[in-house]
Amino acid sequence: MTTGLILFFQSGRPLGAGVRLGLGLRMNRTKGDEEEYWNSSKFKAFTFDDEDDELSQLKESKRAVNSLRDFVDDDDDDDLERVSWSGEPVGSISWSIRETAGNSGSTHEGREQLKSRNSFSSYAQLPKPTSTYSLSSFFRGRTRPGSFQSLSDALSDTPAKSYAPELGRPKGEYRDYSNDWSPSDTVRRLRKGKVCSLERFRSLQDKLQLLEEAVSMHDGNVITAVLIFLKRTLSKEILFRELEVRQVALRHLIHFLKEIGDQKLLLDLFRFLDRTEELALSHYREHLNIQDPDKRKEFLKTCVGLPFSAEDSAHIQDHYTLLERQIIIEANDRHLESAGQTEIFRKHPRKASILNMPLVTTLFYSCFYHYTEAEGTFSSPVNLKKTFKIPDKQYVLTALAARAKLRAWNDVDALFTTKNWLGYTKKRAPIGFHRVVEILHKNNAPVQILQEYVNLVEDVDTKLNLATKFKCHDVVIDTYRDLKDRQQLLAYRSKVDKGSAEEEKIDALLSSSQIRWKN
Repeated sequence: MTTGLILFFQSGRPLGAGVRLGLGLRMNRTKGDEEEYWNSSKFKAFTFDDEDDELSQLKESKRAVNSLRDFVDDDDDDDLERVSWSGEPVGSISWSIRETAGNSGSTHEGREQLKSRNSFSSYAQLPKPTSTYSLSSFFRGRTRPGSFQSLSDALSDTPAKSYAPELGRPKGEYRDYSNDWSPSDTVRRLRKGKVCSLERFRSLQDKLQLLEEAVSMHDGNVITAVLIFLKRTLSKEILFRELEVRQVALRHLIHFLKEIGDQKLLLDLFRFLDRTEELALSHYREHLNIQDPDKRKEFLKTCVGLPFSAEDSAHIQDHYTLLERQIIIEANDRHLESAGQTEIFRKHPRKASILNMPLVTTLFYSCFYHYTEAEGTFSSPVNLKKTFKIPDKQYVLTALAARAKLRAWNDVDALFTTKNWLGYTKKRAPIGFHRVVEILHKNNAPVQILQEYVNLVEDVDTKLNLATKFKCHDVVIDTYRDLKDRQQLLAYRSKVDKGSAEEEKIDALLSSSQIRWKN
């Protein structure tokens, strides 16, 4: 019986709780009691007389494995819990302790000790072999990088291999290795993020079917993956010809080529499709990769004659002209700044180069450093306004911001002062005086200047809100006086400082008999 028990353990089937309990009780039983126990137990003892017992156990194991295939996904074995032969989850604390203890002695030594013992009670003291199995690797019969080794690999160098033969791989695994996937199956696997090779699709018909399946899935990542494969395995002429009649895939390829910066293939594609405007715009976009200002200017000059739309052609011409102006202004201002003889550059050194800056930034720069220059110079703000047809609102807004930053209040005043044909002056703001007040306050304009422009706001409610917000007390008091609103004037009296000139002004108005208050 001792030898039979050893073979039963080596066959790869762990001992049940009932068997271990039986082992502990056997030494205290008579022979008759022992036979009665084994005959009445649900566990069947191993005997050499039953020659088919091992074969029946193997068949039972195979049937159990085959039944598991029905509800265990071939590809989702990561969700299965790995359990060692001791029945404990792999990675648990108790498993780690047993594994550490098991590493101190070899499996071969454990087998020798097992053969040398003649009693069942001594079995519990034998060192356990290192647990290197997982349920997933056992059922799948293969080894993955970083996972536990399979049963067949672990027992390949031991004499016990005949008691635990290697289980066959599921059919799905052979399909993985042979790449025997249809285009629809391949696309579904790609959509799930599975790794699969597209190299088996060699004919043009198979590749196009693969692309059509990807498009029907409406998954941009899958379509792009298939297009990358087609781009690598098809000639440009065939690829462009087939994509011309497949607009969804064509749009994905154009977007992909723009993202990776494959300008050459993109230009070839636009030429093939006879998309002249897109071809021109794609060529124009290359200027972003040119850092040298003079080389970029020459490149933009070659873009002026390309077949753009009328609106785009005007923008390309303006871009070339602006860069040409910026190169001239930058060279001149760099010289003036280094010479140190110009007051504006001494007080306000330049923080950045003007090269490749947008038109509005260039206008602000010109209003800041070259506001009083004659219209004939390239750096004159008026020259820039006329050359690039800058609207009045944009020009006034930019000039106001530049001159207010320099606290040049006379320039600000002149910016809004106009004369009619009779010689009368009037202030006019195309951007609205409420915006003028906001910009002036942002640049810390004095209260007297703020009050002057708050008074120019036509809407009464807006005027009162701005005057209250920026503490323009005289404007608020005069407005309530004009509205003859005694209650609001009394309420505002509590908001001014006691003993101030504003409080005295309010008291004088409230006691005046010449004003007929509404309430």
